[in-house]
Amino acid sequence: KERAKQILRECMRAQGKDLVEEALPGSVRFVPASDRNTLEVQGKLLTILHDYENPDVRSLAHLLTYGLKGMAAYAHHAAVLNFEDDGVYAFFHEALAKLNHKDLSLDELLELNMRCGKVNLRCMEILDEAHTTTYGHPVPTVVSKTLKKGPAIIVSGHDLLDLHELLKQTEGKGVHIYTHGEMLPAHGYPGLKKYKHLAGHFGTAWQNQAREFDGVPAAFYFTTNCIQEPKPSYRDRVFTSGTVGWPGVTHIRGRDFSPLIRRAVALGGFEKEIPGGTLMTGFGRNAIAAVSQKVVEAVKSGAIRHFFLIGGCDGARTGRNYYTNLAQSVPADCVILTLACGKFRFNSFEFGDIGGIPRLLDVGQCNDAYSAIQIALLLAKAFNCGVNDLPLSLILSWYEQKAVAILLTLLSLGMKGIRLGPTFPAFISPNVLKILIEKFDIRPIQTSESDLAEILEPSRQ
Repeated sequence: KERAKQILRECMRAQGKDLVEEALPGSVRFVPASDRNTLEVQGKLLTILHDYENPDVRSLAHLLTYGLKGMAAYAHHAAVLNFEDDGVYAFFHEALAKLNHKDLSLDELLELNMRCGKVNLRCMEILDEAHTTTYGHPVPTVVSKTLKKGPAIIVSGHDLLDLHELLKQTEGKGVHIYTHGEMLPAHGYPGLKKYKHLAGHFGTAWQNQAREFDGVPAAFYFTTNCIQEPKPSYRDRVFTSGTVGWPGVTHIRGRDFSPLIRRAVALGGFEKEIPGGTLMTGFGRNAIAAVSQKVVEAVKSGAIRHFFLIGGCDGARTGRNYYTNLAQSVPADCVILTLACGKFRFNSFEFGDIGGIPRLLDVGQCNDAYSAIQIALLLAKAFNCGVNDLPLSLILSWYEQKAVAILLTLLSLGMKGIRLGPTFPAFISPNVLKILIEKFDIRPIQTSESDLAEILEPSRQ
């Protein structure tokens, strides 16, 4: 606590401000209720809904709170690789302290949200540095979906360090390691793809795990988030670590994967090879920079008309087929950039290429939004224009706090015309939505046909 205060004090002094000790909450001892019904009542009493009478102030307080939660996840991913920034930590304390003041104005909260976006950019930069320093820059990689005969461990989540340690401990033991969900981009990192038993990718996005894992003779390992309640048919083969867990499921501590490996071997794995297709990943900022001149020439010649960034969090809610329909409808002279688990809506389709440039470029995890931003800035520099002047459209799907943090970063960078769906967050009040539309030109998605027609309308080029 004292170190946190000191960090905050130093950062505020750098801004010409003094730390008001009373702004920091004291120690709070919270005891959760013992049963579900009472826990729900307790949650309703302690929710942020009761903290602010003005619904618009409450809405922006919610936005900031979710943004901080998303940034905390990115900070944690970087910290496990020993990459940290005291300035990022200081903002957490400052923002949370200010949220304790119930007389904040809309302007103050909007400014705090924009600062959260800027700090999150720095946080994602640290994470990018952590990944690329530790494992090298991603390179374009073909990933097999064929399941090999023999014992298997399927790894889901986001934490590359956990995957790396598992690969080291399973080397030479005849166990095939497969990625799932947001772990797909791991195949592009030289420091991870060198392991020959990193065999391929299994399944799609997080919300399909209960259906995809049912009856599969493999052990499942969840790092960080994205776990659902395991079905009885595979509950006994689920393992977790770090910040994720589930009642009755074995939790790995100290990255000792012996129990996980033993379970995978005992299960025996797949009795025979199950053929599958392939996916492509590894198109991070470094890979795109290497062919940037080729991309620029393709745009200038008219071979590439437009870029679409279609990505974000996936989910099961009706309406998310919009992103599948949109990607499939994008004309053959356009390129699609994608990232996060939303890409599983369309990344198994064949999009072909434009003069050797793949039409579908998987930038990576949701964590790799920094890389996508750098690609946009790289193109803007190459064309000597602003990002908003590029033939680039951002169509994002949101689900949870990481997506909120990324959205705040994009808005803080002044990016306009972002399309967001399938619906807007429930905590966005009508007036706050109006502010977002008027100030940032943020747009709710409509239909894939109407949005595509509007984006490609000649008068908008």
